[in-house]
Amino acid sequence: MNHQPLRLSVLDQSPVRQGGTARQAILETVELAQLADRLGYTRYWVSEHHNTATLAGSTPEVLLAHLGGLTQHIRLGSGGVMLPHYSALKVAENFRMLETLFPGRIDLGVGRAPGSDRLTASVLNPANNFAENDFIEQLMDLSRYLTDADEPDSIQAKVKASPRAETVPEPWILSSSGQSGLFAAYLGMAFSFAHFINPNGGPQMVKMYQDRFKPSVHLQKPLANVAVFVLCAETEEKAQQLHESLALQMLRLERGNLQPMGPYEEIKDYQYSSADRQRMAYHWQRIVSGTPAQLKVQLTDLAQQYGVEEVVAVTITYDFADRRRSYELLAEAFALTPSQAPVASI
Repeated sequence: MNHQPLRLSVLDQSPVRQGGTARQAILETVELAQLADRLGYTRYWVSEHHNTATLAGSTPEVLLAHLGGLTQHIRLGSGGVMLPHYSALKVAENFRMLETLFPGRIDLGVGRAPGSDRLTASVLNPANNFAENDFIEQLMDLSRYLTDADEPDSIQAKVKASPRAETVPEPWILSSSGQSGLFAAYLGMAFSFAHFINPNGGPQMVKMYQDRFKPSVHLQKPLANVAVFVLCAETEEKAQQLHESLALQMLRLERGNLQPMGPYEEIKDYQYSSADRQRMAYHWQRIVSGTPAQLKVQLTDLAQQYGVEEVVAVTITYDFADRRRSYELLAEAFALTPSQAPVASI
């Protein structure tokens, strides 16, 4: 790993807080994207989730088109499009259109998970049988559509993705397991590991991707990052409160309580069972929290463990002001270079 300054990026799931609305969540995503652009973050990714009242982001390609017009420098991408729901051709065309509108700024992050439950996934694509071979074939088709490859006897020899611009989106495969990392290595795509979903085994999976990477028309050398829940506050006490609130929210969601996150005051006296505490210990590992100085050390250490030079921060809080402030403090801690982007109107 080269000792380059650590790059910071954002993954925004457009969370809906208790008492809030989906529109409010999306407007907060717009505000945070503009903030991240001004502060000097590298990327701003938005997610895809379905059939949930807690996350408003369901169509990354639509939201990205809006964000592109309201930002100036930051790369924008999907974190990610759940490829098995869709035609590889349509995904390629959506993101080639975004790249045409915002050249050199678009990341196409794809994943295999349903982003919801299996029933919803079957409604999105009744032909989806969750087969690994189908996903691999889609990835190969997507790569060809993005690069105008026309291998003999392939469908891409007859069908091209439009529009045909001078540049193409940068393809990423997102995963919380090692299998998709192998796909990324084989296809020469970038790889993002979701530590905020699975805090175990990630460094080994990224190392495996890097060791097996094959240069491609997309990338000549491996490119990887790690995404983790990050909560930054002025004081340790505040950071601890944010950490506990998010960990408990993860526990509740895991157990079928799909209500949006509420304020810390509602959960500060929560009585944990022994089973709760065991699971909370797991969820605790998915989150990095602390003061700016503490997080600079912790995130630098995490990046070194993963052998990457970029960390993607996923920040969810009840109070939007806490979420915004977390990103501001993080940027200050790592001395990100602010852009001179003007503030566009929403």
